[in-house]
Amino acid sequence: MSPVSPPSPMNGVTFDLTGHSAVVVGGTTGIGRAIALGLATAGADVVATGRRADMVDDVAKAIEGIGRTTLRQPADVGDRASLQALRDACLHAFGKVDIVVAAAGDTKRVASVDMDEADWSRILDTNITGMMRTYQTFAPPMIERGHGRLIGIGSIASFVGLLEVAAYGASKAAVAGLTRALAVEWAPHGVTVNAIAPGVFETDLNREILKGPRGQEFLTRTPMRRFGRVEELAGAAVYLASPAASFVTGQLLIVDGGLLASGVNQ
Repeated sequence: MSPVSPPSPMNGVTFDLTGHSAVVVGGTTGIGRAIALGLATAGADVVATGRRADMVDDVAKAIEGIGRTTLRQPADVGDRASLQALRDACLHAFGKVDIVVAAAGDTKRVASVDMDEADWSRILDTNITGMMRTYQTFAPPMIERGHGRLIGIGSIASFVGLLEVAAYGASKAAVAGLTRALAVEWAPHGVTVNAIAPGVFETDLNREILKGPRGQEFLTRTPMRRFGRVEELAGAAVYLASPAASFVTGQLLIVDGGLLASGVNQ
């Protein structure tokens, strides 16, 4: 296949997503929900999904409150058939899917020598295999159209080791590798593949861990001296989804308050 022609030159940089349709898998809580609402605020029609129908309905109401169109379609990254049903419902409703965010995540803190294999498998299946399932489901129509934006959620653990979360760290390092590999493979088809690497953002997934010494160590290592607010990730997603990022692919955009740049802080 010949390389896709580049987009027409823009009269100025635009982050406007009006007329775009987006799907956020794992979009009912935390980081995924914040990104879904951010994309909607930027003009996109957004379908935010997860396993629980009541939470899908809740975020759908919030999206509608912004004035955007959405669907109520639960899906599970562990279930390929549910992802395919989600894709088909979105294509039927919108005619296309321009943007897909793979935001489902899981973790567990445990000494690695004691980690149960079932926990290891569950975390990797959600964080990396689930991302691949999502991309495999939504990429073919994008490739056929010659346009698409795929955005994953990595972590600072994509770059550095964190104590007693080996499965999480391995999965997020894999997100970095998958992002680069698929970016190279799908760039000729007009599909960009990038990821956002958040620093420390308090969510339901890590709230208890951050209440202890681990949280204090993160605060010491973060030059801004605070945890991120999930809403602060929306801008990164809007940028990567927008025409402004038309020549950006295979990248991990770090949003961490300076943590990875930090050496000595005191």
